[in-house]
Amino acid sequence: MSFFDAGREEPVKGGYDEVEQPNEGGWDIYADFNNAGPRYSHAFGLGHQETSYQQLTPPLSGKPDEESGAQRPVEMVTVPALGAEWGKDELKGMTKRARREEKAENFGRKWKAFNRGQYGIFGRKWLTRRTLIFVIFGTCAAIGLILAFVIPRVPGFAVNGSTPLVSATGWFNDSIPAEFSRFPANFSFPADISLQVDTNSNFLPLVFKHLDAQVYDLDSFRLVGTGHMNRTKLPAKTFTNIQMPLNFSYVATNDSDLTWINWYNACKNRIQYNDGNRPGLRFRLNIIMSIDGLPTQHSTATTVTSAPCPIELPVNAG
Repeated sequence: MSFFDAGREEPVKGGYDEVEQPNEGGWDIYADFNNAGPRYSHAFGLGHQETSYQQLTPPLSGKPDEESGAQRPVEMVTVPALGAEWGKDELKGMTKRARREEKAENFGRKWKAFNRGQYGIFGRKWLTRRTLIFVIFGTCAAIGLILAFVIPRVPGFAVNGSTPLVSATGWFNDSIPAEFSRFPANFSFPADISLQVDTNSNFLPLVFKHLDAQVYDLDSFRLVGTGHMNRTKLPAKTFTNIQMPLNFSYVATNDSDLTWINWYNACKNRIQYNDGNRPGLRFRLNIIMSIDGLPTQHSTATTVTSAPCPIELPVNAG
């Protein structure tokens, strides 16, 4: 913004008309500049002969008298000095575009200073580029270390080698009838599968939202059983034994179906065999698990080639 002197404080040289003599009482052209003329208010205290401000007497009649009005004194008031005019650059600086450009320029200057290590982020002198890199690296390392202990790992599963399937107990055993039928060819029975869960890779207790199991016959690849467990919590750094309930159920076209024959022969009464040894069950177990802290489901599978049938049919069954 530019400024200029609004007026002179000291009187200018002269004070009288240079053409006329001072004694002749001519028109003083410097009176206005010396603040001594009748056109300025008496508030300045510079008038000598009469009051600078003259209050005009309001006319008595509503119609102004042009002739008399022309001879009446003119009322003069103090007019403040005009300020400096706005320049083009100043007018441009007041626009939104100019303010945006100024902000962008300030940001670019601070960014360059930050890259040189001369300016701290958020206006803090100590938070320079080098310090910020160390802070980010330390934060990432701390987060990675925390996640290494907090994120759960998928456990390992193993099936009991000697007795994979055991008889079901409680309400689950009572809810499913154990039977084999030829007409129509089908079978159903409840059982529990003995599993060992390895949680040694976990630092915190492992929580299953649910566990689902699917049992397939190894020879025909037909689905013969399903299982489900609700929310289950297991301790960390241990081998935990659990028993998962399974519902074995299968429907065949007739009693010559390979799957029906395999499972019927494995569950027949022992006295129907000369040596008293029944053939074992052959199946594949698929386990689908949903774990707290992991976004997706995980699955594992294992194969059992010689599992004793958990039930024994009567001699006259089938």
